[in-house]
Amino acid sequence: MKQQTAIITPVPDLVEAVVQHSMLRQAVEREKVDLHIINLRDYGEGNYRQIDDTLFGGGAGMVMMAGPLFKAIEQAIETVGGPDDLRIIYPSPQGKPWDHGCAEENSRVEKLIVICGHYKGVDERVIDKYVTHEYSLGDFVVTSGEIPALIMVDSIVRLIPGVLNKMESALSDTFAADLLDAPHYTQPREIDGMAVPDILLSGHHKKIDNWRKKRREERTQKRRPDIWKNYLGLKESEQNDE
Repeated sequence: MKQQTAIITPVPDLVEAVVQHSMLRQAVEREKVDLHIINLRDYGEGNYRQIDDTLFGGGAGMVMMAGPLFKAIEQAIETVGGPDDLRIIYPSPQGKPWDHGCAEENSRVEKLIVICGHYKGVDERVIDKYVTHEYSLGDFVVTSGEIPALIMVDSIVRLIPGVLNKMESALSDTFAADLLDAPHYTQPREIDGMAVPDILLSGHHKKIDNWRKKRREERTQKRRPDIWKNYLGLKESEQNDE
């Protein structure tokens, strides 16, 4: 399957710059993803290509207008190949928290459209009419919707088979497994008096695997007690099923 992905943005140069220096470029070059960048300004209104306006009812800030977004979304739907097996994603504070499970789920979707919000967000009618899924990176605010959109898309495409050189690398990453990742080392063997653990130089793969598992458990228990609690619950459930 080649995933069709469209990103709607008023700042296409920003998106393109990230694509050229990320896994997204590799996904496109390996023909695993067709990535379409839709410039929202092309659908802006009037001589100044307006895409935002003041709030009805008053209040500070601006809101992205429904008209330009409706047109851009319709173009995106046509570009990715129609409404079948289509998700339209809007990164939003109201959305479901984004995690590895969300990325994995969306990596199996044939057609994706991602809307990059700006200002105070988009006219609610855009969400009512088109958006199928809202996701949030967390309880904080960033400059523009391109930032969460690109994070989400990047985490999706790297899970599409054939994008990475070795799929097991992605599957062993933190959050792809039940625990945080173990420490990793490379050359040189020693720097500033700090040496690579001897076990990793032993060539004894079983002992290395055991060492890494122990470090993962220790790190998770110390740094992410919430994940550790879930891990213990999974282990207990598996033991009960035996």
